[in-house]
Amino acid sequence: MTIVSLPGSSGYLEAGNRKISYFSNPYVLGLTFIAGIGGLLFGYDTGVISGALLYIKDDFPEVSQSSFLQETIVSMALVGAMIGAAAGGWVNDYFGRKKATLSADVVFIMGSVVMAAAPDPYILILGRLLVGLGVGVASVTAPVYIAEASPSEIRGGLVSTNVLMITGGQFLSYLVNLAFTEIPGTWRWMLGVAGVPAAIQFVLMLFLPESPRWLYMKVQILYLQKDKAEAAAVLAKIYDPYRLEEEIDQLATALEEERLRKQAISYLDVFRKKEIRLAFFAGAGLQAFQQFTGINTVMYYSPTIVQMAGFKSNQLALLLSLIVALMNAMGTIVGIYLIDHFGRKKLALTSLSGVIVSLILLAVAFVLESSTAANVGAYGWIAVIGLAFYIAFFAPGMGPVPWTVNSEIYPESYRGMCGGMSATVNWISNLIVAQSFLSLAEAVGTGVTFLILAGIAVTAFVFVIVFVPETKGLSFEEMERIWKDRAWGNGSGREALLEARS
Repeated sequence: MTIVSLPGSSGYLEAGNRKISYFSNPYVLGLTFIAGIGGLLFGYDTGVISGALLYIKDDFPEVSQSSFLQETIVSMALVGAMIGAAAGGWVNDYFGRKKATLSADVVFIMGSVVMAAAPDPYILILGRLLVGLGVGVASVTAPVYIAEASPSEIRGGLVSTNVLMITGGQFLSYLVNLAFTEIPGTWRWMLGVAGVPAAIQFVLMLFLPESPRWLYMKVQILYLQKDKAEAAAVLAKIYDPYRLEEEIDQLATALEEERLRKQAISYLDVFRKKEIRLAFFAGAGLQAFQQFTGINTVMYYSPTIVQMAGFKSNQLALLLSLIVALMNAMGTIVGIYLIDHFGRKKLALTSLSGVIVSLILLAVAFVLESSTAANVGAYGWIAVIGLAFYIAFFAPGMGPVPWTVNSEIYPESYRGMCGGMSATVNWISNLIVAQSFLSLAEAVGTGVTFLILAGIAVTAFVFVIVFVPETKGLSFEEMERIWKDRAWGNGSGREALLEARS
């Protein structure tokens, strides 16, 4: 059967009269959304604490009187997420993607219950740590599970759906914060209700299969023919017959090569093997730049930024922040379409170009605003418009691209490990930015702070050009060959050919 790529689009693949698109396979789409509930938990937890903290301070005077306790309550989830992401790679590779998701749900539910019932701030901090552990494991598992169950032509859009769930979770958290403001036990409801989607995902995941690629990896290492048959059955639900045999042959060949090279791998191997080191550098760099270009500064502190711009009303600040969260979610939907049509690298570069301009606009607005006596002038509105433009450019590109690229650039036996390590880089960068933005703004001024972020975005632009290959439409096996060619220079231009084909 001849397979022909349609001109100008990697989001579709034609074989005879058959096209693969985002909505072609309801089974794969359903699997994507169920796995993506982990992203919803991720987004909800990062957004809900800002509103809950206002009411936690009312219930616990010691929290109200201690900035350290407030910062610890917020940041303990990030600490848990770093630990969960670091351990999540090993959990994924040893136990499988499905069991990793189920374990993350259990830990998240436990954390939600502990938070909702916390009698004092110290038990609340324990609950935040547990929730963070669950979020960290989920942040590693969901993109990898979705990628390994996706046809390469639409893999980017499907993995980006997990990012849509993250941004949707952030938007949902703002709505929940508003919904529970008049209900007794406000913050307990805000934090405890997060256990509901985790419980739903746990039940639904029981009916989903393990990742076919992970099952095949077990076949090659442990010679379990039962898993091989199960993997083939799962692949048959993902691919039509014309494509199924080709996918199985490619997978079997790639995993046999892995088995012959080395059966056991360690974290040190990531840095010892040049091709893996290059892939991890590209993936971890994207994750770091996603945070250091300021996205969670905008999401965590958007009400504060709006007030800094001269809008002193809490209600107006919250409303504008809700609009920012909605734009973030809508922009991700645009990214789902563009990532498989425009390509990962081009989308990231376009996104960063807009981010740079937006950050410069924000910097100028704040510098000029600080020199006027008016509470709200034209410069205040320029700052808000700059925030809107920032989200409009960031959300479709640098939002989904790092997670998508990290789900597809590593060989099978390293995918969980390297994915966990790069996610840990993301969480560490997240914590650094969250803990430093307000202090930096106070020390050098908000305008200068945004100029620093713009400079980092310029560095990110150069990084993507130099170190990140285009992965649109490529199979995992083709991606592995690109890194070998980059490492050892024996590809005779094969990377250029593959990228041109994609």
